[in-house]
Amino acid sequence: QVQLVESGGGLVQAGGSLRLSCAASGRAFSGFAMSWFRQAPGKEREFVAAISWSDGITYSAGSVKGRFTISRDRAKNTVYLQMNSLKPEDTAVYYCAAEPRQGEYDYWGQGTQVTVSS
Repeated sequence: QVQLVESGGGLVQAGGSLRLSCAASGRAFSGFAMSWFRQAPGKEREFVAAISWSDGITYSAGSVKGRFTISRDRAKNTVYLQMNSLKPEDTAVYYCAAEPRQGEYDYWGQGTQVTVSS
């Protein structure tokens, strides 16, 4: 049974940093892509960043490029999202997702709240 558990959210002032973690368990993730999404109140869930579990190739949304960095530690089965230069509009619940096939996000974590104050 696949489990994704996010942590690291919290309250931070604008311009600050946070690092989110997503601990993955339950199977081998070779061939998967691991992604971060976020959902702000009253808005649809949006893609933030993704990383290939096998070769580490990354992709980020334009709104976070240059500020957020996704990475993974295969030995720890953990995916990270380093968020720098945070803005109030980054406030959202952040979710980790596992994608065994392109476009199919079969597994989701419970989410972690990030609040950026101005």
